[in-house]
Amino acid sequence: MAERDRRNEEERGILRTLGGWILYIVVIVGLTYLIITFVGQRTRVSGSSMETTLSDGDNLIVDKLTYHFKEPKRFDIIVFPYQHEENTYYIKRIIGLPGETVQVIDGHVYIDNEILSSDVYGAEVMDSPGIASEPVVLGEDEYFVLGDNRNHSSDSRDPSVGVLKREYLIGRAWVRIYPFDRLGVIRHE
Repeated sequence: MAERDRRNEEERGILRTLGGWILYIVVIVGLTYLIITFVGQRTRVSGSSMETTLSDGDNLIVDKLTYHFKEPKRFDIIVFPYQHEENTYYIKRIIGLPGETVQVIDGHVYIDNEILSSDVYGAEVMDSPGIASEPVVLGEDEYFVLGDNRNHSSDSRDPSVGVLKREYLIGRAWVRIYPFDRLGVIRHE
């Protein structure tokens, strides 16, 4: 009888351990899903439109939570879906904010008829103003974005991208996770 009780106790111990591991795995999978869905998302930079800030092949974690609590700011690097291709995302820098008028004159950005002198991210004078050759008046939930490598970027100047509505902003670039020698938090200002 004692042998049988010892065996039953061992079996219960094994089942408890197994149940604990199963519960642990379910919790980890659930937390991973919640984080990926609501907090962060991994994305990869493709192309040179954000050089020298971000390079082709950089892997980033996108912060999807911040914009639920505060408004996007000028110079934030944001991620949004390209409207004409599924599973394609763009990474650009916010230049124009809601209610502002944006125009590109002689290759420089003007906000409300004043040159944006704090724009240190544009690596060069823009060759093409695109739709911003005329004043672009942003609505109450619209943003004007540019790539840092302005002459090699499809951004708000291009009619296929245009101005972005707030609802399309997935989040802001937060951390570069690859390449490892450039690992770290991404500077926005």
